[in-house]
Amino acid sequence: MFGWGIYDFLGGVFSKQIGSFKSLFWSQAAGSVSILLLALFLRTIANIPALSLVLIPIASILYALGYLFFFKGFEKGHVSIIAATMNLWAVFTMVIAFVFFGQRLTITQSIGVIMIISGATLASIDWGDIKNQTLRISSGVKETVIGAFFFGIFWNVSETISEEIGWLLTTLYVKTGITLFLLFFSLAINQAVGLKNSPIRIKAIVPLMGIIEVIAVALVNYGLTIGDAILITPIASALSIVTITLAVIFLKDKVSRVQGLGIISAVIGIIVTTF
Repeated sequence: MFGWGIYDFLGGVFSKQIGSFKSLFWSQAAGSVSILLLALFLRTIANIPALSLVLIPIASILYALGYLFFFKGFEKGHVSIIAATMNLWAVFTMVIAFVFFGQRLTITQSIGVIMIISGATLASIDWGDIKNQTLRISSGVKETVIGAFFFGIFWNVSETISEEIGWLLTTLYVKTGITLFLLFFSLAINQAVGLKNSPIRIKAIVPLMGIIEVIAVALVNYGLTIGDAILITPIASALSIVTITLAVIFLKDKVSRVQGLGIISAVIGIIVTTF
């Protein structure tokens, strides 16, 4: 939770400075290298079963698309509001697990899901425009909702892979796939990824945030090997608490009273879903 919260906060900061694609590419590349070194150290490299061989590229693309849209949301909007809206990824994950994988929610968990959806809605609307008789979704929210949907599919796929080949190999192969996809995608759309003209501070911190994020992903994948996605992901989505707190403290993000209530509702909803 804390690792992801820090990663998303830094991602929001650097997306505005060097662009969402560069932030994502280099952080994911650093994460891929670090998890590879760990796998080599532990000597856990192994053959991939047929099912996982099919699912790993799919999972890699889903995760890459999820963060591309998420970071684009950061690039356009306030970090605190985008982070709150991203809580929807847990809802999408739970719904997919319920419908397609037969996993079930308790009544309490269902109430938590409703609180997350309601809170994300309150946090994502620009309430200042309502006073002017207009209703406008806050900048970056549309992209964030799309990203949340991709993440919702991803974690169900990742659970299947983790149960078959384990948390470490799942993280390694998927991270490698993400980096390769982003590289080929950058070539296809002629997207520059170089950091030559970026400050040394950015060149140092962006890879570091990738290492922090890959640790968080590995831990969630480990959780998926011993539990169900319908329960693990709501706990992991509490990362928004960390992201929002950092945004308010360091970026001086300002949220309206209603948006603040929405953020609180989403956070409480996350907690409720764990019971």
